[in-house]
Amino acid sequence: MANEKHRILMVSDFFYPNFGGVENHIYYLSQCLLKLGHKVVVMTHAYGNRSGVRYMTGGLKVYYVPWRPFVMQNTLPTFYGTLPIIRTILIREKISLVHGHQAFSTLCHEALMHARTMGYKVIFTDHSLYGFADVGSIHMNKVLQFTLADVSQAICVSHTSKENTVLRSGLPPEKVFVIPNAVDTAMFKPAPVRPGNNEIIIVVISRLVYRKGADLLVEVIPEVCRRYPNVRFIVGGDGPKRVRLEEMREKHSLQDRVEMLGAVPHAHVRSVLISGHIFLNSSLTEAFCIAILEAASCGLLTVSTRVGGVPEVLPDDMIVLAEPDPVDMVLAIRKAISILPKIDPQVMHERVSNFYVEEFINFENLTYCVMTKGLFDFFQMKKLYHWHDVAKRTEIVYDRALKCSNQNLLERLSRYLSCGAWAGKLFCLVMIIDYLLWRLLELWKPAEDIEEVPDIVLPYHQDGEKLQNFNED
Repeated sequence: MANEKHRILMVSDFFYPNFGGVENHIYYLSQCLLKLGHKVVVMTHAYGNRSGVRYMTGGLKVYYVPWRPFVMQNTLPTFYGTLPIIRTILIREKISLVHGHQAFSTLCHEALMHARTMGYKVIFTDHSLYGFADVGSIHMNKVLQFTLADVSQAICVSHTSKENTVLRSGLPPEKVFVIPNAVDTAMFKPAPVRPGNNEIIIVVISRLVYRKGADLLVEVIPEVCRRYPNVRFIVGGDGPKRVRLEEMREKHSLQDRVEMLGAVPHAHVRSVLISGHIFLNSSLTEAFCIAILEAASCGLLTVSTRVGGVPEVLPDDMIVLAEPDPVDMVLAIRKAISILPKIDPQVMHERVSNFYVEEFINFENLTYCVMTKGLFDFFQMKKLYHWHDVAKRTEIVYDRALKCSNQNLLERLSRYLSCGAWAGKLFCLVMIIDYLLWRLLELWKPAEDIEEVPDIVLPYHQDGEKLQNFNED
C-alpha cells in the first residue's frame, strides 16, 4: 500500500487567488504530492471572474465551482446543493480520497459529508484553534463534531492544535496526526547586507483583525517608540482594525515612525521582511503561524505572543515569547533589541533550511514518528519544515486512511447518534437525506454516463524528469 499512487481531491473555500496560510499549505502540499507521482485536483469556490477549470504550475488542476463567497471568503451553507457537482468531480477525476482543509470552510464540510456518503475515504486538516465558551465557538465545535464523526483520519499542524481538535470534535487521539506547516526557504532568503543606519526596524505582517492581536499593537507600538527613539515600525496587512492603527499613529504623531503598507501580496512578503531586523507577531490564537517561520528564514529575530502552537515552531534562541499583554510584549521587544547584535541572518536562514527533527524531540514526537516511520527512519528524517517532508508524512496518513474498513449506512449512523441527545438524531437525519439524494442522482444520471477525463501527461526532459513549465492562470 505504501507505494500506491493516490488520486486526491483537495477541498477548501480558501485558495488562490486569495492569500494566507491555508492557501499556501494546499498549494505547496499539492505541488509536492504531484512530484511524488500522485494525482491532485483542487476544488474551491469562484473568485470574481475566476470560474470553471484552471491549471496551475506543475499541471495542478483547479475547479472553481460557480459558488460565490458569502462571508469571509466562505460560501453560503447549502447542505445538499453541492452534492451533484462534487459527485461529478469525484467520478470525472477518478478520485480515491478527499482531503478537506480548515474548520471554518463551508465547502470543506459539505465535501467531506458527501464523500463519506458515497463511500470515499476522507481526511481533514485543521489549521486553526477555537475556544469552548463563546457562542461562535460552541456552534463551530458542533459542526466539527458532525463532520469528523465519520472521518477516516485527521491532521493538525501542531500538538497544541491536536489537543484542541480532539477536545472539540471528540475524535480518538490515535486518528489525529501532527504534521507541521513548512516554508519554501528558497523564496525567503536574507538580504546580502543587513539594514544599517543604527535604526532598528520592527516588521508586522498580519491580517489586522482582533484574532491577530491588532488591538495589542495599538498599545505596544506607541510605548516602544517612546522608549526607543531609533526604532521604526513597518506594518503590512489590512482588515477592520486598520482604522485603529491609523488613529493611533495620528494620536501619537508617529507618521514618520510607523509605515502602513496595506495588504501585501505573498510574492512581496520577502522584500518587506528583509527590510527589518525584528518580526513581531501579536496573535491571540494561533495553531502554527507560518509567518514567523518565513521571518526566521529571512534572518529576522521573532517576538511573539505565547499562544497556541507558536512555542513549538522555533527554538528558544530564535524567538522571544511574551504573554498577550502590552507590558509583557514591550519587555520582550526590549530583550530582542538587546540580543539583536548576536543574530546572524545567514546562520538563522541556514538553520531554518536544515532543521532536524532531533531539535524538537519530545515523547509525543518520538511516539508519532516511531509509529508511522520506524525508529531508524525517524533518526534519518531531515528538514522538518520542508514541503517535501510534509508531503511524505501526509502520504502515510493517506495510506492509513485507505486501510480503514468500509462501513454500511447503519454502522455509520451509530457514530452520529453519539454526538448528542438531540444533535445526534439531527445529524442522522441529515445523513439519511444525503444518502437518499445520492441514490436518486445515481438513478437519474448513472456514473457510467459521466465522462472520465484523461490524466495529463506532462512533457519530460531527456533524463526523465517532469517539466514544471505550466504558468499560473
